[in-house]
Amino acid sequence: MKLRRIERGRDRWSLRWQAALAIVDLSILAFFILGPYLRSGPSYLIIDYAIAVWIMIELAARALATSSLSAFLKRPMTWIDLAILATLLFPNELFNFAFLRAMRLWAIGDSPLLYVLLTRAGCSAYRDVARACLNFLVFLFMVTGFVYTTFFYHQDGLVGFVDALYFTVATMTTTGFGDITLPGPLGKLTSVVTMIVGISLFVRLAQTIVRPYKVHYPCPQCGLQRHDQDAVHCKACGHLLNIPNNND
Repeated sequence: MKLRRIERGRDRWSLRWQAALAIVDLSILAFFILGPYLRSGPSYLIIDYAIAVWIMIELAARALATSSLSAFLKRPMTWIDLAILATLLFPNELFNFAFLRAMRLWAIGDSPLLYVLLTRAGCSAYRDVARACLNFLVFLFMVTGFVYTTFFYHQDGLVGFVDALYFTVATMTTTGFGDITLPGPLGKLTSVVTMIVGISLFVRLAQTIVRPYKVHYPCPQCGLQRHDQDAVHCKACGHLLNIPNNND
């Protein structure tokens, strides 16, 4: 089926579609960031509802491409898109949840497009690093969006978003300049969660950068996915491996 081919294919036709979908995902994030400049004009609702229609089409296409409705509902991206769709259909009532739109970036990392681009650039060994960076960016924009819509939404232009981004980066890195703080118990809890999760993501990113590169090759005996590039036997069960030299 063409819909499944678009979602998981690695041929040129599928990759072109995946690249187009990635551009749409980045545009949704850009629309959220540029929202302060657009929300006072009539174009804001036009773009907002146009994106909502696009996401509804995507959800319908994914539902058709999935073998069963239960499998479709078990996918995390389904519920993420439903939440994003709600914020687009009711922008005035659910503007506090607009930060969820940053989670669309996960769709880029989940598609074969990222893997193929890294492979063609000769950087397939950095696939885990790229995924760790993507997870970090998703969390960064999510926290920034939450801080912005909850505490700085009243500010004009990009001033509020920049303040929210500045606070998030300072908190995640535990720099804590203190020139921008969030008021009340909710602000303190937001700071605590940002510091804890932010440090965890930093550690994860550092681990993926410094650890030795391992190829992805499932062991036929025990199923272990990652092995040393020159491994002959599986470290878990000792089964003889036959890893291709061109495995990425």
